[in-house]
Amino acid sequence: MKDFPPPTEVKIHGHRVSYRIAGEGPVLVLVHGITATSETWRNVMGPLSERYCVIAPDLRGHGGSARPRGDYSLGAHASGIRDLLVTLGHERATFVGHSLGGGIVMQLTYQFPELCERLVPVSSGGLGREVHPILRAAALPGSELVLPFITSRGVRTAGTAVNSTLGRLGVKAGTDVEEFARGYGSLSNRESREAFMHTLRAVIDPRGQRVSARDRLYLAEEVPRMFVWGERDRIIPSHHGRSAQGDVPNSRLETPSAGHFLPLDEPERFVEILDEFISSTEPAVVDPEAMRQRLRSGGD
Repeated sequence: MKDFPPPTEVKIHGHRVSYRIAGEGPVLVLVHGITATSETWRNVMGPLSERYCVIAPDLRGHGGSARPRGDYSLGAHASGIRDLLVTLGHERATFVGHSLGGGIVMQLTYQFPELCERLVPVSSGGLGREVHPILRAAALPGSELVLPFITSRGVRTAGTAVNSTLGRLGVKAGTDVEEFARGYGSLSNRESREAFMHTLRAVIDPRGQRVSARDRLYLAEEVPRMFVWGERDRIIPSHHGRSAQGDVPNSRLETPSAGHFLPLDEPERFVEILDEFISSTEPAVVDPEAMRQRLRSGGD
């Protein structure tokens, strides 16, 4: 089994983009969630790279990538993924997105359908309103004034605070708590906190998720699609995946017994599910005229 590759970087539009790359074969792009990094894929990237060319970027404002002032919307993140893919010399890929990354890869499919061979949202945002209260609270006005006090002493302080809060709100200790603590612990400098707040408020408000892909799922129906959700996910409920799968003809749904961070909880099962999906489907070729007609019909 191959090891988890170290990060490398490239400059795009004058800004640093950090990413990991390994393997040869069909291109597979793995997109992490909010406050996370390409480390989300540390347990699965090695096995996947035995059969695929796997690319795992750090999104703008996350990990080793730059944190410039600017646009942190789903569309901007999708454009960033497109730009990295083109820079690395790849024309098409299967896109896998976890949590916020799921919303990004769905957005990418609408913006750049010619790039997308397959689509795999994993415990994805953008498919329903419900989201864990800790993320709704972070979107409250003035929350940016509290973050420096939570994260000022680094990962340990942030981890203790988040661990305690999630425990009171019903999330048991485990991978989900550890990864949320790791994520909040990464917000110890002003630039990281600002990037987090811009990204969060682009998709979540105090009432829940404010961006939905449900009304556009029909547009790229040629693209083979599999929704993957941890049945024990307490961050974004698994019924979002069931509802979305029902909206997309011929799509698949897999719900292993795991929490929100499925690639870390059940890496072998995740690799098995993903590999079977890729090997049993043909890469899409989106017909621009068909998409144009679907847009005109409004999905009726």
